[in-house]
Amino acid sequence: MPASLPEPDVATPPDSEPPPTQSAAAARRGLPFWANPRFGLFAVLVVLVLVFSSLRPSFLNTYLTLVPMQADLSVFAVVGLAQLCVLSLGHMNLAVPRMAAISAFAMGWSYQHLNLPLWPGMVVGLVVGTAVGAAAGWIIVTTGANSFVVTLALDFALVGLVSLLYSHVGDGVAFSVHPAGMDTLRIDTFSNYCMGNVCGPPVPLIVPIALVAVIAVGLLFRVSRVGREMLMTGSNLKAAQLSGIPTSRRIIQAHAMSGLLSALAGFLLAINSGAFSADIGNSFLLPSFLSPVLGGTLLAGGAVSVLGTVLGAALTEVIRTGLNLLNFSVQALNIYIGLVLVAALSLDRLRHVIAERRGSRP
Repeated sequence: MPASLPEPDVATPPDSEPPPTQSAAAARRGLPFWANPRFGLFAVLVVLVLVFSSLRPSFLNTYLTLVPMQADLSVFAVVGLAQLCVLSLGHMNLAVPRMAAISAFAMGWSYQHLNLPLWPGMVVGLVVGTAVGAAAGWIIVTTGANSFVVTLALDFALVGLVSLLYSHVGDGVAFSVHPAGMDTLRIDTFSNYCMGNVCGPPVPLIVPIALVAVIAVGLLFRVSRVGREMLMTGSNLKAAQLSGIPTSRRIIQAHAMSGLLSALAGFLLAINSGAFSADIGNSFLLPSFLSPVLGGTLLAGGAVSVLGTVLGAALTEVIRTGLNLLNFSVQALNIYIGLVLVAALSLDRLRHVIAERRGSRP
């Protein structure tokens, strides 16, 4: 579900060459379908599934592989969306892991000490995550500091805060409480879905939660004024200000959304693991960047792809699961994941450059 800024209309005098931006836009519009990053990701994904399933038939085992993979993909797709929101501005959020951790603490505490039901407790955590994200955005706006510095400092602060909170309030490193419905949400699945004679695997109950987040973020950047103005702010901050866009408000809102989605990812991971613990979010930082960047979101801001982020998360999860089944050690697993992802990025860039050259030909 890509969303990007349209190229500005530039008046061209008669008998003159079109400006570079217009030529680049025309070239992009003329690119073949296979130059789309989403198509490339999907093709790589299909190839990897075929390779891993031929090497290890258990890769297609429903309850050993496919159901857990869907649950993990739900978490990391939402993690990618949390980073995507600030990447739309050309910012980054290095505190995504700890925003998830502090929000998970708030949820666990509300379940254990306030006896809240599952969903109201989740809302408490989402509010905490949103508030922390908004605070980061407010600091960036008021101080003019780089988002990298602000969120890195916030991450360090939250590491200490989460440890202190769990040691003084959370009885160590985790809350033992399981609110009604938590185990059901973790274990149960929707029935097999069928199209004709072909049936897919059961779907974990947490998948629709992630799907709602994907659709909401996609609609935000596709059709809403707020989303478009975030993209304009990321594309050219000065031009956005001169156009009357409340850039400060959009920056705070984007970081608040990042905090909200980080909190949701923390909730989903707690459901998957069965505990609200201090280590929730520790594995979020790298996937939060990999998924959107692999999917075509620009680090410089101004263009995002929600569908690409989901495909990027799926690619990362397929690689991790496949290498796990091939009995790679943890150290080797990380090395090969890094190499495969670097290769995927390089090939995608090469494919895009070739397509641009072909598309620019008269």
